[in-house]
Amino acid sequence: MAEPKTVTITDNATGKSVDYTILEGTHGAPVIDMQRLAADFGYFCHDPGYTTTSSCRSAITFIDGNKGELLYRGYPIEQLAQESNYLEVCYLLLYGKLPDQTEWESFNRAVRQHTMVHEGLRRFMNGYRHDAHPMGMLVGIVGALSTYYHDSLDIQDPEHRELSALRIIAKMPSIAADCYKYSIGQPYMYPINSLGYVENFLQMMFAVRAEPYVPNPVAVRALELMLILHADHEQNASTSTVRLAGSSGANPFACIAAGIATLWGPAHGGANEAVIRMLNEIGDARHIRKFVDRAKDKDDPFRLMGFGHRVYKNFDPRAKIIRQACHDLLNDLDSSHSNQPLFEIALELEQIALKDDYFIQRKLYPNVDFYSGIILSALGIPLSMFTVLFAMARSVGWIAQWMEMLVDKEQRIGRPQQLYVGAARRDYVAMDDRG
Repeated sequence: MAEPKTVTITDNATGKSVDYTILEGTHGAPVIDMQRLAADFGYFCHDPGYTTTSSCRSAITFIDGNKGELLYRGYPIEQLAQESNYLEVCYLLLYGKLPDQTEWESFNRAVRQHTMVHEGLRRFMNGYRHDAHPMGMLVGIVGALSTYYHDSLDIQDPEHRELSALRIIAKMPSIAADCYKYSIGQPYMYPINSLGYVENFLQMMFAVRAEPYVPNPVAVRALELMLILHADHEQNASTSTVRLAGSSGANPFACIAAGIATLWGPAHGGANEAVIRMLNEIGDARHIRKFVDRAKDKDDPFRLMGFGHRVYKNFDPRAKIIRQACHDLLNDLDSSHSNQPLFEIALELEQIALKDDYFIQRKLYPNVDFYSGIILSALGIPLSMFTVLFAMARSVGWIAQWMEMLVDKEQRIGRPQQLYVGAARRDYVAMDDRG
């Protein structure tokens, strides 16, 4: 076996030098194992946002932002989007491989077995204000699942972990749809397990008991792609939160609720909602050039939402995939659709961004949030539900990361250090003596 690569770190103040092991993964930049740094030198690393810190070993998702590459368990996202479906991607993320026919049928059957939501949770839901934000409801309801499913809360038991994972995946569409139905005052719809995962969600969202409902196949395909593309995305803020909560030994439902709460932040899960707000602000295709000019003006705080990406320095690979689904859906809509002006603005803005040298030079290509926002709006899903659907898609990634963390031999409770910049040590002074 070859000797591991090392890097030597020298403290110039003391002259002390120590070799540190360089760890290499399957893909991506090598990392320096710095676990002994404090013991060797008495120093900690200062890394706000942990943007240059590897917090764990993971075999689930890999991103190469420079190449515009996204892999789930080694499979390119382009292949999965073209050939697979969301539930098969769930199996892949959970178990690390694609299922054979027997495994697929067993998994599909197990998910369907858990689609129902306990009626007690619906009574719990009825306690919210009529105008409660669906994400606030989702945080509370998912956290409350732990009070109904005591039979799967032993996180050291692999069977309990798997059962919790199945319940999360199966119940998220039902809970999400219930949040929407509650907000508009319609009766809840029950899952129909003869339908596919996405079709079932759409009927729980939009069907009413008085009439039959047949989902649009183009809409089903667009939403299926959205779920696949959002299923996992490495160690982002919400995934890191799930792992941090899980490191304390918290139950899986509490950990997923923590992830949902983090996703609710506008800097994380609200980007596709911001796209629609921007399009509404533009208002008319005749105003696009004015807003583009404002975006180019470095002294103007206005920014075009849905362009560029913090991780992907090239084209967002997910955007390439979902772009065609977005166009297919818009083409399928009747021209009298109430949001048609909004979509005209989006399509013209997209063309400007793809051709304008300002955007091309800065690689400000339309990202997945640009297209997903348009798709959700085209499906008639209100802005308040956008992040709920993001959470529904990402729940499998969160639970897969949680399960991986629990069997990691290096796993320990999360405890970041800090650079203290407060007052120096001082003594208490009695109130009468304070000047």
